[in-house]
Amino acid sequence: MIARWTSLVLGLVIGTTALAQQERPNVLFIAIDDLKPVLGCYGNKTAITPSIDEIARQGTVFLNAHCQWPVCGGSRASLMTSLRPEAVGVMDLKTNMRAKNPSVLTLSEHFKNQGYVSAGTGKIYDPRCVDNKKSLDAPSWSIPFVSPKYSSLEFNDVKQVTLAPDVSDSDLGDGQIADNGIRLMRKLSGSGKPFFLAVGFKKPHLPFIAPKKYWDLYERDRFQLAVHQVGIKNDSEYALHDSEELRGYEGVPSEGEIPSDLQRELIHGYYACTSFVDAQVGRLVSELRRLGEADNTVILLWGDHGFHLGDHGIWGKHTTLEQATRVPLIIRPHRGTAVPTTLAPAELNDMFPTLCDLVGIPVPSGINGRSLLAVINGSTESVRDGALTVFKKKGAIGYSYRTKRYRYTLWLNKNGNVVASELYDYQTDPLETRNLINDVNYEQVQRQLSDHLKADAQGCERLLSSTPSRR
Repeated sequence: MIARWTSLVLGLVIGTTALAQQERPNVLFIAIDDLKPVLGCYGNKTAITPSIDEIARQGTVFLNAHCQWPVCGGSRASLMTSLRPEAVGVMDLKTNMRAKNPSVLTLSEHFKNQGYVSAGTGKIYDPRCVDNKKSLDAPSWSIPFVSPKYSSLEFNDVKQVTLAPDVSDSDLGDGQIADNGIRLMRKLSGSGKPFFLAVGFKKPHLPFIAPKKYWDLYERDRFQLAVHQVGIKNDSEYALHDSEELRGYEGVPSEGEIPSDLQRELIHGYYACTSFVDAQVGRLVSELRRLGEADNTVILLWGDHGFHLGDHGIWGKHTTLEQATRVPLIIRPHRGTAVPTTLAPAELNDMFPTLCDLVGIPVPSGINGRSLLAVINGSTESVRDGALTVFKKKGAIGYSYRTKRYRYTLWLNKNGNVVASELYDYQTDPLETRNLINDVNYEQVQRQLSDHLKADAQGCERLLSSTPSRR
């Protein structure tokens, strides 16, 4: 009798668990390489991005979200593990994430372990920082990862910094990534299990190649060049660089200023690529709706870091300044209300625990991110004082802390000593034209930011082991 009763109870538990898994929402996880917030939903009146804007209207737009490493390898390894760059061990474009940190648990792997079918296509990790380009971190996926077959245009003409071929979307890599995403979605929709589908687009990464029809959406003469194209007063000597990423392309000067005509061409190309990717996002969401899955799917869209388009004379990322660290982050819950916009500081690290809370699975211990669910549903204004970006330069590690108003950056050498520091006030100086670190009027602000930075430095080994001085 006891055995029969135990079997009955066990059967009910298993049945309830299976039902709970079936009722869990899906996740559509959309990554976009090098995308800064040049989107309509971020107030950009030039950008033509109707598909992303539609997702934003149904969810929360994080206006003050920042990456944890302003280059793709470290950024993606960090956000996929919810560990700051030093904690996950990836701070370049060559370190293998699991070789450095064998016990690491990734976001998609965690969902797989919780009963989801996890699948992916495109660029989710930087392939140089995981096992290989084909598997793209095999433990993260329930079924083999799907990579696109890029066209000859994207290989033979890579030395051209811009290109507008008169081709269809699927003739280029991001169109193929959308094709793959749609095929995977159809397969996963009929699996009987909730799915975690990651789709990573590669534009607007250099070179700026997009079908001609997306270039034709814009008039080049109407693009405005960056207002502040010179350096920073009281520069720390760690903030700026000479746009090395751009310099290797044909027609780009190897040194010195970028001519204004070329600047407009580059900006035009960036916006054309953004609209190209926006159209691919629209295709994914349309298929989700056609399959009847839209109302039971959380959509999360993010960029891995920003991109300087001429401000401070910089083209590219690789800085701890606003245009390199600030990213689009849009979260559309599958049900319930969501505040439309928020200025709460947010990190890409926060996506891991946020998605767990949104779908109702456990949040792993030991991660550095914080759930943004309370911000999304409006029950709290913010879950952190600032967002932290880390970067390495000239042997020092920079810790850049962005609050609602300020950015405070400490550069520490290998001995943990402060070799440079920066302070920007975006209320009085939104273009970062001057470093206020030695301004006596900001001494109290600096003390407060120093305390907040140190208190929120989980996973930052060098910073935690140091005793930063205050000026």
